[in-house]
Amino acid sequence: MASNNSDTKEVTKLDIRVFTQPQYLEMHSDPARKQYRFAYRIRIENHSDETVRLLRRYWRITNANGKIDEVEGAGVVGETPTLRPGAHYDYTSGSNFETPIGFMEGYYTFEVIHEHGAFPDTFKVTIPSFRLAKPGALH
Repeated sequence: MASNNSDTKEVTKLDIRVFTQPQYLEMHSDPARKQYRFAYRIRIENHSDETVRLLRRYWRITNANGKIDEVEGAGVVGETPTLRPGAHYDYTSGSNFETPIGFMEGYYTFEVIHEHGAFPDTFKVTIPSFRLAKPGALH
């Protein structure tokens, strides 16, 4: 399912920050078969004054040949974490590519958890584009 990620004004509503740290998994890759495996660590930090819960994720994954895959679903790694003000959440996941270089970007959908049970407000936070590359693949 295609999603439009061009409108990023929603990101500035609350100060939620996303950091990425990709890693090539050489022992799990097989370049002769065009199988390149990567792990990536994500840290989500809540710098706002609101408690928020991560509801959904959307990823746009592009390999070096321009092939695009889109992944969308509930939560991350089977969880829908709640982040109180000042809290952070870390998780690790992975992706497979047919090329030694790829890019990932996307967004998370969060809801604000109101203390008095008011209807939750949802908003999107952009996951900045990051490169996954086999060491030595870039000259």
